[in-house]
Amino acid sequence: MRPASFHGKMLKRIAAIDIGTNSFRLLVAEFTPKTGKLKTLAKEREVLRLASSSTDMKLITEEAMRAGIEVLIKFKNIAAMFSAKIRAAATSSVREALNREEFIRKAREEAGIDIEVISGHEEARLIYLGVLQALSVYNKRVLLVDIGGGSTEFLCGSRGTVHFAESLKLGAIRLTEKYFKQGIFTPKSLKECRAFALGVLSPVIREAKNEKYDIFIGTAGTIRTVTGILQKKEWTDPGSLNGRTLSRNQLFLLSERLSLLGKADEIAGLTGVEPKRAGILMAGVIILETIFRQLDIRDMTYSEYSLKEGLAVDTLEKKHPVKSGIIPALLRQKSVSELSDRYNNDSQHSAHVAFLALQIFDQTKQLHGLNGLHREYLKHASLLHDIGFFVSHSMHHRHTYYLIKNSDLPGFTEDEKEIIANTARYHRKSHPKAGHPEFVVLSESEQLTVRKLASILRLADGLDRSHASFVGSVEIITVGGKYSLSASSSSSSSGSGLNIEIWGAERKKALFEETFGVSITVKQVKSIAKQQKG
Repeated sequence: MRPASFHGKMLKRIAAIDIGTNSFRLLVAEFTPKTGKLKTLAKEREVLRLASSSTDMKLITEEAMRAGIEVLIKFKNIAAMFSAKIRAAATSSVREALNREEFIRKAREEAGIDIEVISGHEEARLIYLGVLQALSVYNKRVLLVDIGGGSTEFLCGSRGTVHFAESLKLGAIRLTEKYFKQGIFTPKSLKECRAFALGVLSPVIREAKNEKYDIFIGTAGTIRTVTGILQKKEWTDPGSLNGRTLSRNQLFLLSERLSLLGKADEIAGLTGVEPKRAGILMAGVIILETIFRQLDIRDMTYSEYSLKEGLAVDTLEKKHPVKSGIIPALLRQKSVSELSDRYNNDSQHSAHVAFLALQIFDQTKQLHGLNGLHREYLKHASLLHDIGFFVSHSMHHRHTYYLIKNSDLPGFTEDEKEIIANTARYHRKSHPKAGHPEFVVLSESEQLTVRKLASILRLADGLDRSHASFVGSVEIITVGGKYSLSASSSSSSSGSGLNIEIWGAERKKALFEETFGVSITVKQVKSIAKQQKG
């Protein structure tokens, strides 16, 4: 990402795309690392329903897919006008679609945009990051709810730390499809809808009741619309609503008023209601009303910022950590550490493998051509490569893949988890193959990244074959296109030699040679290296 100059200061630009169930949103923003604040340069929103179902949103239709690609092309052109780096994230409708890979592939090939599918937990965390940009609540303990078309996210957090986060398959579109598909609200359908919403919300409500918080915050379309109606503000001016409060009594009276209207067409005539949202508003209000009643909430504050702003902050802070305390790298490090501890990982061995892997990575930059984010992936994969032992020694590399892929790892997207899980999976046994289903879901560039990272991880793992940290440092030298890796003994080796470690690395070097098209020899040198592991 190339920095842009603004009054002599170096600023960063990002184009964040939120691919939701009911709409596509674009934010082009400028970022000052020193203050950690976003400055909006452009915003766009296209109402586009990718999927619609009362249960799982199993398919994205061809028509919706085509329209979605056209919107992404439009957004890419806008981003190019500002020389902004694009990051696109998709939520529940794409997350659940059986043909999501087709949509992702078409977005990459036709629009030139890589889409990340994020988990519900990660979605909640990113929304929280966005809220922290809109409201002065960093030092407060926040209970946050985001009611979308396909899902509802809950989060409790303070000072940038997430204490509790959940995502439910309960959204305004799902409920509308189930109870108000014809745009009519009857006493019976309203009663059944409220009962269903309560049933789905109950497990999270029980958990949320245990959380103490200072302020209740809401974001996204339903809450913005409700706030707009009560403030008598047009839906075209959402920024004027940021920080506005919504009381319990106001919400309950509005819910009753909407119920008595009986039809979605009647709701469309209210001030503050976007015509395309009128059909799903009743269902969204029922979700919000149920949350208010069950948690005995007195009032809610609306945040204009949500997922797309959080996505922008998360992307930029990975490169330029600010003094806000919300540093994604630290969150990711904590997530990996907690996962390692959960499965009783051999932390000494894994940390030493990571130490050696990063040495190899840093000394072969011209060969692999990867960047700092890839270096981070390698570190995390190294730290987690043996957690599969918790399940079974046999095929533990496959178990490692499964545990990483299917664990909640705050701070990571699903795509990043897939790269890390695959890298860790290939630390032993078979090389990556087209016949491996977990490998072929990656794009071609991601497959190459995994090959490169796994080849380095295999070498590093071989160099700690004894799990005793006998190798203190490595030095890679190239002469005439041939590579040699020299391993130095650490002080812990006590003169025992590195025969096992050299044998281990020689045994696991084939993927490195295959991936980079070079030959490499591994040997021992007698000097003792004293380096700090970092």
